[in-house]
Amino acid sequence: MKLLSYNIHFGGAGREDHIAAVIRGCDADVVVLQEATRPEVVRRVAEAAGFPVWGARPGHSLAFLSREKVSQHDWHWPRGAKRAFLDVTTAEGALRVYGVHLSAVHSYWTERRRVREMRSLLNYIAGHAPGPHVLVGDFNTLAPGEPLNMRRLPTRYHPLVWLSAGRIRWETIQITLDAGYADGYRRLHPGDKGYTFPVWDPHVRLDYLFLPEPFAPMLADCQVVREHEAIKQASDHFPLLAHIKTA
Repeated sequence: MKLLSYNIHFGGAGREDHIAAVIRGCDADVVVLQEATRPEVVRRVAEAAGFPVWGARPGHSLAFLSREKVSQHDWHWPRGAKRAFLDVTTAEGALRVYGVHLSAVHSYWTERRRVREMRSLLNYIAGHAPGPHVLVGDFNTLAPGEPLNMRRLPTRYHPLVWLSAGRIRWETIQITLDAGYADGYRRLHPGDKGYTFPVWDPHVRLDYLFLPEPFAPMLADCQVVREHEAIKQASDHFPLLAHIKTA
């Protein structure tokens, strides 16, 4: 199956046709959306992109589209998290997909919040997903060792970086790796930066897909989708497209 993760930026209203065009071009089977806070927008995107199955809740960032019926879907709000995460099981339980959208802004304090959110999610998953599953979405953080050019951040973020003494210890991705998960994109593309944000000046990787190490061989491909005529009109993020072997 092909799984697409896409942050559609601030609800996506007024950009439904562009978003749907990008999604159609990816030929995905299941799509996990972030910042999809308006169900009517998700419905219009689903219809325009040809997805008969979809789910969204007002004010919730995470939504999904699917070409086939899903076995189950729900939203869960772990203690300490700013947003609920999405839990979707594909038809016949072939794969469990956890949609993720962690707290935004690059600062010491928000990274601490992301760590708490991630630990809450990992604790939940440990009790609910013994089989094949993925974590996918906008993690709003950097992997250890990946650079952040502070000068390219929006001006409004500069005071937060200054208050963080100019340094942020990126821990969220590391605790995910330490929990036994593989960074899908980095495993397949060790030398590629994989920047996903922003589309007009890509310089940071915020969007990820993780699999438990025992299931990492299921990942056949993982790409940042950059080439589409509507990509810059659709959102401020590039989508992340993965091809996962489920049989």
